[in-house]
Formats: sequence, structure tokens, C-alpha cells
Amino acid sequence: MDWDLGHYENLAAQLRPAAEVVVGCLAPRPGEAVLDLGCGTGNAAMIAAGRGARVTGVDPSPRLLAVARATAAATGLDAKFILGHAASLPVPDDSVDALGSVFGVIFAPDPAAAAAEIARVLQPGGRLVLSAWLRQGALADQARLRGQLLAGVRDEIPGPALFGWHDPAALTGLLAPYGFSVTMKEQALPFTGASPEAYADAELADHPGWVEARDLLEPAGRWEHARTDLTHLLAEANEDPGAFRITSRYVTATATT
Repeated sequence: MDWDLGHYENLAAQLRPAAEVVVGCLAPRPGEAVLDLGCGTGNAAMIAAGRGARVTGVDPSPRLLAVARATAAATGLDAKFILGHAASLPVPDDSVDALGSVFGVIFAPDPAAAAAEIARVLQPGGRLVLSAWLRQGALADQARLRGQLLAGVRDEIPGPALFGWHDPAALTGLLAPYGFSVTMKEQALPFTGASPEAYADAELADHPGWVEARDLLEPAGRWEHARTDLTHLLAEANEDPGAFRITSRYVTATATT
């Protein structure tokens, strides 16, 4: 997925409560070196910097990094943002006290390489906290819908199953070789809007996955079907008859050595 597409900053604002939870679990202390992996627009980085940590955000999207830098400058927070990937972090060995990732590293194409890099950059005794979506509910159904619509217009062999960052056994198996022990806690995050239709339109306009999908679905005459199907999906899941609200479940995973 090309995270430079669309206007992910509009969606990222809705994730700030989860960033508060992740940073709260990470508990950065003043002067500590903190890395926000897959920082996007810098939600977690800003919160950690506000606690006095020395923060570096790393993300593969130049556009989102520009948004993060502008936000840091506007708020006067001391955080730097660097272009990079989870499989090859532009950070020295043993240079990070605490590493957080708010729905960021879960999109890494190579989880094993990401785990090795996390272990490399963290100091002995360093700590990791990440958030990962559970694969249930309207948010997961939306991603599955997009995949199904795309499968109908392109001839591709399905890729490998996504790694289970949300799964205790899978994550323990990934991190245990580096001496980490993992604990998880389930969390909830509400998403709200004026109506299912308005929320669907915002997702279609702003989310990089939908913006990318439009280039294939629209020429095939399937874009209006996408809007109709997504609106129906969200209406079925709506928890607020007078407006729109869905509650998405996720986990925070804390890993320590």
C-alpha cells in the first residue's frame, strides 16, 4: 500500500486515543531515547515528546513525515522524523530505550526482519509496545471487502497470509528468539461520524488503500459498487442510529527482556 496516497492524516486523527494508550504503556521518561516505528503523522511521537523523551519517528511515507514535521514545528515539540522501513531502520545499534508502534509495524512486509531490527536498535533491557487490530468487526470487514472487490478486477495469485501481530502465540514466537517476553491487553477504539454514508465517503476519499483501489475499480465500472457495499457494511455495523459509531477492538502488546 502506498501511504502517500489520499489524506491519511484525516484518519490518523481518529487513532490518537490508541496512541495515548501505547505511549502510556511505554511510559517514556524524560531524556529517554524513544523510537516511533511506522510513525505516520506522528501521533505517538508527539505524545512521547510532550513527556520529555528524545523522540525519533520512522516511516516509509515522505508525505506523512512532512505532515509530522509540520505538526511538531507548530506545537514546538522536539521530535525528528526520518524516512525508513521496519526491515532496515536508520538507527544505530543499542540506541533506543523504548520503541512504540501504533498500527505501524503490523504493515511491515517482512515481520522477521522487523523483529530483528527492533532487537538490534533497542538497548539491553529496552521495551517495546505495539498496537495491532483484531481481525473482527467492521474495520476488518472493510479491509476484506476491498480485497474482494480488487480480486474481481485483477488476476493475481493471493499473497501469503498476514502475520498475526495480534496473536499472542505468533508474536511470542517472533520475538522470543531475541529474549523478549510478551504480554497483551485487549482495547477498544470508537470511530464516529455524521452517518454511515458520510463515513464511507471519507474512507473512500482519504484512506490510501481505497484511493489506490479506485485506479483499478473505476475503469472496471466497480467504484460505485464499492461505495454502495462499503456504506451497507458500515450501516449494518452502526452502533448509533442517530449518527455513526463503530467500535474496533485491538490489542496492545508489551515486550520486555
